[in-house]
Amino acid sequence: MARAALRLIVRGRVQGVGYRWWAVGQASALGVSGWVRNRRDGSVELLAIGPADALEALVAACAQGPAAASVTAVDRTAAADDGSQAFEQRPTL
Repeated sequence: MARAALRLIVRGRVQGVGYRWWAVGQASALGVSGWVRNRRDGSVELLAIGPADALEALVAACAQGPAAASVTAVDRTAAADDGSQAFEQRPTL
């Protein structure tokens, strides 16, 4: 069965607040594969792969973020499934 994939760019106060750690927990709980990383421009990028309903739930969660974050925008685009089998943190890009 083909999996859907989304690339999210989360903007606001999202670095230095545990956002990546939090995103790993959220994605894993939803059964979503992929990765999360900080970007040098201060945003956080996610590649999320899984069932459409789980991806929508993750997008909604990312718009809220962890308690210390202040999310101002979540940009989403369709992406290709890179074959990830779990959800992990990656180094800053």
